[in-house]
Amino acid sequence: MAENIYKATIQYAGDEFFIGTSPSGHAQVIDTKGERKSAPTPMEMLLVAVGACTGVDVISILEKKRQVVTDYKIEVAGERREEMPRAFVKFHIHHIVYGRGISEKAVAQAIELSDEKYCSVAATVRPTAEITTSFEIIES
Repeated sequence: MAENIYKATIQYAGDEFFIGTSPSGHAQVIDTKGERKSAPTPMEMLLVAVGACTGVDVISILEKKRQVVTDYKIEVAGERREEMPRAFVKFHIHHIVYGRGISEKAVAQAIELSDEKYCSVAATVRPTAEITTSFEIIES
């Protein structure tokens, strides 16, 4: 198999549950009965994937810029179509950076680099969904 091919497996577990196993071998329960809320749905996992992908980039870039980050949180809001398929049409990613003397310019540049160059998940969803970002810096 070529190095740029990734393979996940998804096993039906009954009662609208699935077990997804990532290419690296990590298992995740997936619940497709939304009202039960006992595990994330596939669409919820997509929100998490968008946030985690950009978060990895942003924190790495801020560390390279020698910013003293003491905590970091990403909130992702997604807006879905009303009609089927109920695809996401918009994502808003809000970065909350805690630290000492954090540069607004450094945070803005890190988010822009992630959004436009590095985040593979954002690049995957961008053709069909608008992505907006915002951030706040909290001195700690």
